Amino acid sequence: MDRAELVDRGASIADRLTTTQVPPPWWLVVVTGLVALVLVAYGPLWRITRNVVTIAHEGGHALIALLTGRRLDSITLHSDTSGLTVSSGKPYGPGMILTAMAGYPAPPLLGLGFAALLGAERITLMLWTSIVLLAAVLIKVRNIYGLCTVFALGATIFAVSWFGTDTVQAAVAFLGAWFLLLAGARPVIELQRGRSRRLRNTPHNVGSDADQLAGLTRIPGILWVLFFGAIAVAALVVGGGLLLSDATGVCIPVVSGESCRPPTLTSG
Repeated sequence: MDRAELVDRGASIADRLTTTQVPPPWWLVVVTGLVALVLVAYGPLWRITRNVVTIAHEGGHALIALLTGRRLDSITLHSDTSGLTVSSGKPYGPGMILTAMAGYPAPPLLGLGFAALLGAERITLMLWTSIVLLAAVLIKVRNIYGLCTVFALGATIFAVSWFGTDTVQAAVAFLGAWFLLLAGARPVIELQRGRSRRLRNTPHNVGSDADQLAGLTRIPGILWVLFFGAIAVAALVVGGGLLLSDATGVCIPVVSGESCRPPTLTSG
C-alpha cells in the first residue's frame, strides 16, 4: 500500500466514524450470536476467549479507579485468564467500593454500549472505540502475557477495520458485542462456585470482588454476586434486543433516534 492509498484509507475510515453504515443482513446478526454462544458455552474455547472478558473486567476496575480519583498503578493479565488491577488511595470509602464493584459489570455493560452503537448502525465507530479502549488498557499493563494479549486483540480489530470488507467488519463487530453480552453471566457463576469452594476450605480468607465488597460495605457477598448477575442478565436482554432489532423488524426509537412508523393497514 503506497502513501496515497494509505491517506485515502485513513480518510475513508475518518468519514465512516461520523456516518452510519448499511446494517448487515439478518442472518449475519443471528449467526454471529450463535457463534458467540458457542465461544462462551464450550469449555475448551471459553478457556481462550475468557481472556477478552478479563481485559474488560480489569479495564472496568481501572476506569472507575481513575474516575474516582485513585491512582492507577498497574494491570496484570495472566495466562489462566485471571487478572489484577492495582490502584493507590484510601482502602475504604466510595472510591474503593466503586472500583471493586466495577469489574464484573464491565463486560456486559461494554457489550450493551457496543450493541447501542451497532443498533444505531455505527459499525466503524464501534470497532474504533474498541481499539481506543484497548490502547488505554495497554498503557497500564505490566506483564508480557498481558501486553501480548491486549496488543494482539487490538491489532486484529485494527486489521479488520482497515482491510476488511463491510461484511467482515460487521461480522466482527456483532460477534464482539454478542460475546460480551453472552459472556457477562458465566464469570459471575464461576465467581460463586469459587466462593463456595473457598468458603468451605478457608471461610475467613475469600478474596473475590464480592467478598472484598462485603468487607467494605457490610453487605453479604452473595448479594453482590446476585447484583452482578442481575446486571449481566439485564444487559443481555436489552443488548440482544438492540442487536436483533433489524433482524426482527422491532423499532427502538431510543437507539435509532427516529420515530417508529405506525403499522401499515391493508384492506382485504
